[in-house]
Amino acid sequence: MQQGASLANTLRLTEFHGLSDTGDVRAHNEDNFLIDTSLALAAVADGMGGHLAGEVASRDALAVLHACVAAQARHAPAPAADPDATNINPRWRHTMTLLQAIEQANAALYAENRANGRGDGAGMGCTLTGVQAIAEMDAFVVFHVGDSRLYRYRDGVLAQLTRDQTAYQLALESDTPGALPPQNLLLQAVGPSATVQPDLASHDLRHGDLLLLCSDGLHGWVPHAELEACLTDADAPLPALCAGLIALAKRHSSRDNITALLARCTGT
Repeated sequence: MQQGASLANTLRLTEFHGLSDTGDVRAHNEDNFLIDTSLALAAVADGMGGHLAGEVASRDALAVLHACVAAQARHAPAPAADPDATNINPRWRHTMTLLQAIEQANAALYAENRANGRGDGAGMGCTLTGVQAIAEMDAFVVFHVGDSRLYRYRDGVLAQLTRDQTAYQLALESDTPGALPPQNLLLQAVGPSATVQPDLASHDLRHGDLLLLCSDGLHGWVPHAELEACLTDADAPLPALCAGLIALAKRHSSRDNITALLARCTGT
């Protein structure tokens, strides 16, 4: 789902583009992405639960997220004219809005799972990873559930800004002996359980920053160095860069749906 096509410079993230591809193995695409340039909001969701269920989960989670953030934006207080008035820190306000939106998305999917007799953790769900720019502070908030990822390409270096919420990642960090769990075994997802615990953080933006949101159909198959090399021409048109990332995943024989979404900061 996509809203709008351009963003005023004051919002800092001024260009967005996303592509989602079924890939060469799967019959259906359970990935979805969201771009709303008027809200400086972008997100990727990777569905789980099989055909229709996964597609529904990723689509509906993004729809609820978008509706909640848009509603909060319509009712956001105007900057106080009184210099002595109490102002809410924009980072806190955006972070709380996104947390509430994710909780509502989780509640909506969980309710549907329960209505279908699957409220035991085995129902449909999705990952959910995204960003929203904070115009007042030249920064952005990142929200993250699952194992889709956010990267930032800055000064020739691609840095991963999210941590996979997987049993595999936890085992790596804890130096657990023995065989590692499967890489796609999620510890958190939107929908299967009554509660969800997203990771939320904020980062500053710089002119020329390029943010990459992607599903594991891309990052799970393409080595980090090759992702970085694909973004070397950070000034290239975003549609061409997204298409190059999709093609790169296919060259590495990705067996999953592939989604790549790019956001560029060209504010000053």
